[in-house]
Amino acid sequence: MRPCAEANPAGARVGVVVATRNRREDLARTLRRLSSACPDAPVTVVDNASSDGTADLVRSASPGAGVVELARNRGCAARNDGVAANPAPYIAFCDDDSWWEPGALERAAAAFDAHPRLGLVAAATFVGEDARPDPINEELAAGLGPAPRGLPGPRVLGFLACAAVVRREAFLDAGGFSDLLFFTHEEALLAQDLAALGWEACYLPQVRARHHPSADRPPSAWRRRLDLRNRVLVCWMRRPAERALAETARLARAGSREPAARRALAGVAGALPRALVQRRRLPPRVERDLRLLERR
Repeated sequence: MRPCAEANPAGARVGVVVATRNRREDLARTLRRLSSACPDAPVTVVDNASSDGTADLVRSASPGAGVVELARNRGCAARNDGVAANPAPYIAFCDDDSWWEPGALERAAAAFDAHPRLGLVAAATFVGEDARPDPINEELAAGLGPAPRGLPGPRVLGFLACAAVVRREAFLDAGGFSDLLFFTHEEALLAQDLAALGWEACYLPQVRARHHPSADRPPSAWRRRLDLRNRVLVCWMRRPAERALAETARLARAGSREPAARRALAGVAGALPRALVQRRRLPPRVERDLRLLERR
């Protein structure tokens, strides 16, 4: 890993971490948008072993941004390297096809300042040129019920990584994003781990992120396989054994009719030893909250 250039102004409250791989044109647009909307936020780009000159683009087009060059593609865990390189007390995540609206990061910082146990802010996400509300906004607004006294919004146990701001202390306390999952369900696992440690995660609709999905996306079959695999792995890492067994059996039954499920089951078998090493049962209060969401 090549270290990040010194690009963070002293005393910045919110930094931005952007993970990217081989999407330099999308990244260039995102960096322009961030420079316009969040000019005071130090930006750290984590290049996930790109082969298209991404790091050179950052250095030439956005000399104020830091860049961390990884020797291999670490998937979602690359964001951990970005947090390590960006010393701001609050960190906003972007993908290379998403960015923050003006004022969003200041609103998130104010919520963190006012609520010391707030570990994560889940933003409202708006998609495309016409800023369509992402359907996840309604799910997050429902959360675990109305906002309790002492918190700025409804509690949630999930979020979009490209539209989330974290308190550095809480993120590091929870261990960051999983280096096992690679892609999909990393948000669910981190949300559970934050809750297990007593950190709160809230949805704040006044904190707004924009997402213009890249045309250069991984194959849908690959995404489907990882989604099915990681749903089961997260159960084995945190949920009761009977729940993990039930999810595994459900995936095995799906494998009789869906090739992606068969490949996902093979992936579970290959990754299960590592998942079991990382297994930590959630506290009963967090398990109850998850069951409440699942009953919906």
